[in-house]
Amino acid sequence: MHPKIILIHPPVSKPSEPPAGLAMLAGCLRANGINYQVIDANLEGILYLLRNSPQDNDVNDRWTTRARKNLDANLAAINNYKTYQNQSRYRRTVTDINHLLKLIGKLYDIDLTLADYRDQKLTPVRSTDLLAAADKPERNPFYAYFSARLSDALAYDTEFIGFSLNYLGQALTTFAMIGFIKKQNPRQKIILGGSLVTSWAKITGCQNIFSKLVDVVVAGAGEKELLELLGEEGDSIGYAPYYNDFALDQYFSPVRILPYSTARGCYWRSCSFCPEKAEDNPYQPQSINQVAAQLHSLCQQMHPGLIHILDSAISPALLNTFTKNPTGTPWYGFARVTPHLTDKNFCLALRKSGCVLLKLGIESGDQFVLDQLNKGIDLMTVSKSLRTIKEAGIATYVYLLFGTPPETEKSALKTLDFVIEHQGCIDFLNLAIFNLPVLSPEAQSLATRSFYEGDLSLYRDFDHPLGWQRADVRKFLEKTFKKHPAVAVILQRTPDYFTSNHAPFFV
Repeated sequence: MHPKIILIHPPVSKPSEPPAGLAMLAGCLRANGINYQVIDANLEGILYLLRNSPQDNDVNDRWTTRARKNLDANLAAINNYKTYQNQSRYRRTVTDINHLLKLIGKLYDIDLTLADYRDQKLTPVRSTDLLAAADKPERNPFYAYFSARLSDALAYDTEFIGFSLNYLGQALTTFAMIGFIKKQNPRQKIILGGSLVTSWAKITGCQNIFSKLVDVVVAGAGEKELLELLGEEGDSIGYAPYYNDFALDQYFSPVRILPYSTARGCYWRSCSFCPEKAEDNPYQPQSINQVAAQLHSLCQQMHPGLIHILDSAISPALLNTFTKNPTGTPWYGFARVTPHLTDKNFCLALRKSGCVLLKLGIESGDQFVLDQLNKGIDLMTVSKSLRTIKEAGIATYVYLLFGTPPETEKSALKTLDFVIEHQGCIDFLNLAIFNLPVLSPEAQSLATRSFYEGDLSLYRDFDHPLGWQRADVRKFLEKTFKKHPAVAVILQRTPDYFTSNHAPFFV
């Protein structure tokens, strides 16, 4: 029986785990008896390029020769836990694989990596450039892969082909694939959804700005709308994701990873300049009992070696549930710094439940900045939490944000002092420069301008109210913050390209 719908996860995003969005849709469709197919074109496309793409014979330096010769061995190594026991071995494996992708990208004027896709001529935040990518799909480095793969899919005479577009690095290839489909069969119905598409609908105020190519745009959760489009009256709520359609053992990780969302949106949802708040995305949690039941069932079906909780922040109530009803599988995810994490017995219980790493959005080491951002955390609690988490044997991936409107260089130096003081209990660092969300209500009081000449940018540049401009922030990070020995030694631990997705394998 031919599928009524084909769902596609396009390149490029980190190919370390199956796409959670498609798995959620698959779970709903399967439970309602709808015949469907999923294609992880990201994983398939990257593997295709590595094994089949034309080579520039003028590039034959020692690095390239070694990377080509060792490709199969490196692909096997990225799936072997022994590789992660030696950071030098890991770094060489990943950089050799990535080197081949970069060489392929150069043939098309594309900066192509294991984590991103950047065109030198087209930008994914300009609708005319996305349409240009659709008009000339053969200019895309993945064309040889998707032209064959999609031709097979079109042979099914499927009613709908849907694309899940979540990251800017996927956008140009998504439209190249849509353009190819429309050239082959102009009557083929296309659905476009995903978190990036949802944001575009919010900032433009238009549900479908690509109506010449795309038949239906789904903004937000797609289960209910897909069932309606397919003429089904089934329930769209409460189904567990289904991952058995994916090539689980081919992802670039040493174990099967189970990505799982317990909620949509953020339970705190009060931080200034928060995109969730700016886009008015509601917090929609599953019941705690349902989460526990689904995770236990999924672990029995999938036999993962790691659970990746995808929530913007795991609620304290859910953390407490994990301690009382563990799955027996290691897990990690984002959490807010709350008094729970200062309790040694609670953190020990988290570790016993399988928690190997917590990602913490601390943002600043200056209490004034945190208060102005309405983070709802105090540095004394953060300090005690970091030490308690470390004592419990849980690693931390700390996220810091520089260049926010209330921050100055003096504030940023306080953040540096905070990291120096706590270097022994910070395992990984993510350093980001603040971007101002287009829809942020706080942006009304700032002088803003476009980052790019594009109509789909989610962020705007702005004149810093205290004079600490973006260029100053970048210089501070590169010349001062990253150069400090206490920071440098932490940054050296960051897994190349895969960052937090592979960090749990190094603790």
